[in-house]
Amino acid sequence: MEDQETTNQPELFTASDVARFCQVDLKTIHNWADKGEIRHFRTPGRHLRFRRLDVLDFLRKYGYPIPEVLRMGKPKVVAVDSDPNVLAALRRALARRFELTTFQDPFDALVAVGNLQPDALVLDVKMAGLDGVKVLERLRSIEATSHIRCIVYSSHEEMKKSATDAGAYDFIGKGEASDLRDSLERLMGLERG
Repeated sequence: MEDQETTNQPELFTASDVARFCQVDLKTIHNWADKGEIRHFRTPGRHLRFRRLDVLDFLRKYGYPIPEVLRMGKPKVVAVDSDPNVLAALRRALARRFELTTFQDPFDALVAVGNLQPDALVLDVKMAGLDGVKVLERLRSIEATSHIRCIVYSSHEEMKKSATDAGAYDFIGKGEASDLRDSLERLMGLERG
């Protein structure tokens, strides 16, 4: 596992924050949350909280501008690949823009994901001893990890439909690290311009 640097990027936003982003009343945010329009969770004290990527999804869906606070910092990304050369290439392509943690062993990665709580997970659909499509399905079905966006980085193009059906945000051909970086930037709201 790599060293990680701390960032000033907020990971959670309040209903007041989201109301400010949308220039609407606080009650409107509560109504949208109650109707399921924006993904959220409640604290033990019943306060609404919104994860960064859920806010981004909502703002994009309804055409709101992306506030600067959502573009700050380095989003957390976990990359899993058994080939150390692939991981080295991913570190070169992604480490400047993302807080990147890499794993060669997919089981170590899965154990760590719950604790690391990354914004995104990059993985292959075919890993030694592990079915990547099943991993995608399980991550989606477990509440503690269902918010993690997954991008498949694989040379197994024939698995693209299965991967996206299982919940992959994108499928990028292995060796296209710049395309992977572009996809992660779009996902995280870091597009230039």
